[in-house]
Amino acid sequence: MAIKVLIVDDSALMRGILSEVINSAPDLEVVGVAPDPIVARDLIKTLNPDVLTLDIEMPKMDGLDFLARLMRLRPMPVVMISSLTQRGSEATLQALELGAVDFVPKPRLDSRAGIEAYRVEICDKVRCAFGARPRVPQMTSSPLKPLLREPPGAINGLPGGLPSQVLHERLVLIGASTGGTEAIKEVICSMPEQMPAILMVQHMPEMFTSSFAKRLDGLCRLRVKEAEHGERVVPGTAYLAPGHSHLSVRRVAGGYQCELAQSEPVNRHRPAVDVLFHSAASQVGANGVGVILTGMGKDGAQGLLAMRQAGAWTIGQDQESCVVYGMPREAAAIGALDEVGSLREVGQRVLSRLRMTEKRGIRV
Repeated sequence: MAIKVLIVDDSALMRGILSEVINSAPDLEVVGVAPDPIVARDLIKTLNPDVLTLDIEMPKMDGLDFLARLMRLRPMPVVMISSLTQRGSEATLQALELGAVDFVPKPRLDSRAGIEAYRVEICDKVRCAFGARPRVPQMTSSPLKPLLREPPGAINGLPGGLPSQVLHERLVLIGASTGGTEAIKEVICSMPEQMPAILMVQHMPEMFTSSFAKRLDGLCRLRVKEAEHGERVVPGTAYLAPGHSHLSVRRVAGGYQCELAQSEPVNRHRPAVDVLFHSAASQVGANGVGVILTGMGKDGAQGLLAMRQAGAWTIGQDQESCVVYGMPREAAAIGALDEVGSLREVGQRVLSRLRMTEKRGIRV
């Protein structure tokens, strides 16, 4: 039986494009279209769709208000349709916080190749959303960023913290895809300022990674920024791969630095988690800590296996707490994981492992 999709968009052109694209897949069926959330509300009751595609900016009620009400009263898989603008990226991140499974940028209509790529992407994400576990947001406050934070070089002397050698020799590498913005947020916000540097890949377009990094920086004790080519990584900072480039790590005298490359996509993604993890296997070795979180597909599994084979400790998010149990499942299937934990446990287990390192000594 085909997956039933309801399209909610105030643009007749977009409703037509989305209908044509989604209906082109034999396992998907557009059962209805709505020009605004008011009409959509009634269609949801009568058509009982499996997945909703939802525009953000609409008359009568914007997509975010409608999404918040929907997830409170009738949680269901939602894929947001977002514009590639600063405002659009920020609104999309809010939608993901409210419980949307994923998002797709609005298509470029200037080439047949672009439309075909869009067809593949949106059909894949609708299928993924159908099999996802809708996340109902919890009414809990996010950790507050301290008003004053120590500069990265000053965190070594704080009482009860990790020693300088651990902070500078160890690296934490994190990869995620579908559902990953909220998963990364939970893990990163659980970390103290006194942390080894963290390098992260989240499958997102360029404009969105910039907004995501800024959003995390406003919530976490750690500093969070987009990675820059050639910059040296420092403790107490998390570096997010920009949406236009692969991120890898390279060992240099006295530490590590970020490397960016606009080479071909890997596993259909740029940035790709596998690129980061494979670089960590060769450059960081046993001093790496690898984390693979919720996401569709297999990206990161082989790289995480390489990290484990190089002596790194690895952990994957468990099925019950994943929005989409794809990447962690593949990592588990090929033997890439030392441990599996719920999303709430991942951050604490990483910290526990780093403290064990302090007692046992650094491996170089």
